[in-house]
Amino acid sequence: MADEMMTVGLGLRFEDTPVGMKFKTIGRTVTEADITMFVGVTGMVEVLFTNMEYLAEESLFAGKRLVPGALVYSFAEGLLMQTVVQGVGLSFLGMELNVEGPTFAGDTLHVECEVLESRPTKKVGRGIVKTRNRVINQRGECVMTYTPTRLVKGRDYSPKG
Repeated sequence: MADEMMTVGLGLRFEDTPVGMKFKTIGRTVTEADITMFVGVTGMVEVLFTNMEYLAEESLFAGKRLVPGALVYSFAEGLLMQTVVQGVGLSFLGMELNVEGPTFAGDTLHVECEVLESRPTKKVGRGIVKTRNRVINQRGECVMTYTPTRLVKGRDYSPKG
């Protein structure tokens, strides 16, 4: 019986993402702990992310705790993974990324996504999906825009085919 139960939280197949489709994710607040762990794990020990005195005296942002752009991108991908990418991705093919504005500790981010391209590949059961992802903070400001292209499973996907 358990096999008949639907699994929720799985991603969308390329056929389910028509060009022009738009959606947004839930939000997630960036904490001081998130920044500290990310900087430690990645080795991004830039003073912009690790030294509050430097931020107070030398930065453009008057002592506010900055979030690395790589962490903003990672949060956005995580939010998308929880909604439409889970279990359907086959390959990340590339992207363009622009940081539009700063993100600070305490900001709450969500992603607004628009499908720009969705088409089958020559191999049955696979498709290319390109989206424009806008990372938006709690003030409605776009802090990052990126356009990933992914190889995604289709309804007829088979790893052998």
